[in-house]
Amino acid sequence: MDITFLGTASAHPSPTRGVSGTVVKSDGEAWLVDCGEGTQIQLMKSSVKPGRITKIFITHLHGDHSFGLPGLLCTLNTAFLDPDREGSIMEIYGPQGLRKYVRVSLELSRSEMSYSYVVHELQVPDTDHPHDWESWKPSHEAEGSLHPNEKAGRNITMNADGIYNLHEDDRHIIQAAPLTHRVPCFGYVFLEKPQPGRLDAEMLRSRGIPPGPLYARIKAGQEIEAPDGSVITPQDVVGPTRPGRKIVILGDTKESSRIIPIAMNADVLVHEATVADELHDICIERGHSTPAMAGQFAAQIQCKHLVISHFSQRYSPLSRQCKEGDETVQKLLDQTRATFPGGKVTAAEDLMTISVPARK
Repeated sequence: MDITFLGTASAHPSPTRGVSGTVVKSDGEAWLVDCGEGTQIQLMKSSVKPGRITKIFITHLHGDHSFGLPGLLCTLNTAFLDPDREGSIMEIYGPQGLRKYVRVSLELSRSEMSYSYVVHELQVPDTDHPHDWESWKPSHEAEGSLHPNEKAGRNITMNADGIYNLHEDDRHIIQAAPLTHRVPCFGYVFLEKPQPGRLDAEMLRSRGIPPGPLYARIKAGQEIEAPDGSVITPQDVVGPTRPGRKIVILGDTKESSRIIPIAMNADVLVHEATVADELHDICIERGHSTPAMAGQFAAQIQCKHLVISHFSQRYSPLSRQCKEGDETVQKLLDQTRATFPGGKVTAAEDLMTISVPARK
């Protein structure tokens, strides 16, 4: 598994940094978390193959996390012409209102695609629907007929534990939980299921079995027969099952306690650190986190690797040549490390890829 950061800025893109867009890659698939303005351009600059994207997860509907989605969906037309993608459906997950946003954007621009899409909406209680302007309370319901390329999506409700179960297959489980921001917002957890132990190929060769289909059978838990007629069991040549990896990516947040139960012991946590600690009060007022808050949350869930992102444009990227006196992301990085002592901390940069090693 690995994570590629397409954009790491808050609010709006700049010549040196794109806005939120993060790709998780696992087993040949790519899942995009957030799609701010210009994400499709960042995607073309990256090592991510657009045709690998099968699911898109939107944390919330602020523009720096969603304005790039209609354009990206149209750009992916070419990717879906690949015979390997024929008949497949792009699955999109996000808060109430996302279905309306996508449908209206595509309808009013008269956009048609070469593939189908579906929007699954995460339902939130009315109390979680704050509004920046009390006199303006827009409807979140998607009305009218489906777009020609749209399939009917699910309305997903949280379970008794306050968790949204989004997807499960043979290899992965994907869940979400609410965060506290100015609008309904979510964090997503990508969990790899326990992995088979390592195969002792040398032992198999010593028993007269060359590499081939029998290796796959015994690793899948089946007994096989050696040339001398003896039976070889999985326990003889396959090591103990290894725990799967866990990646946690949070949207904008000033308080994240509701995701803690499913975020514990993450291999990688991606957490915003929008402005420096001394701007704490205004940061909280706007629904965001400081570096200290990111470090404290990482320590609370006992994650292995904290990656901070979603930086205010007042902080220049580490890789950029700056004028003397300019503030850089190094300041945010130092403040984060102060509250996550002994933990690994990285400041994300556009087009950076982080590998998530298998657990032992």
